[in-house]
Amino acid sequence: MAATADERLEAFCAFFNKLDKSCTTELYRFYTPDVLFIDPLHRIEGARALEGYFATLYENVTACRFTFHERQISGDQAFTTWTMSLTHPRLDGGREIQVDGCSHLTFAEDGRVVRHRDYFDAGALLYERLPLLGGAIRLVKKRIDG
Repeated sequence: MAATADERLEAFCAFFNKLDKSCTTELYRFYTPDVLFIDPLHRIEGARALEGYFATLYENVTACRFTFHERQISGDQAFTTWTMSLTHPRLDGGREIQVDGCSHLTFAEDGRVVRHRDYFDAGALLYERLPLLGGAIRLVKKRIDG
């Protein structure tokens, strides 16, 4: 008997909260081999490519956790809002960064995710946190905001 959408989403959120460089091979339990993953910075096709992406991404991360908020499910579609807390030695002087986002997931019949799209402010995560570029972006934002 297949898991309900609620169980699938809860299991996915629990897995994502434990994801680090030591468990990227666990992706195959939650993603189909032909998964499509999209975020503001990347478009990745296939579970093998996604495993490589996460392994590289988490290689230098000091800490990363997600606090999941609202969840909406309709058929094979699910949405969840989240706050990511990330600590990386090259971003913001190694201080913890918090970025809000939303994930849109499409589940396959076997309960795994076949499509995963994340929405978040790439500037708040990355560009504003880089030593030289960050100052320039903050200056531009101040001028726009008046």
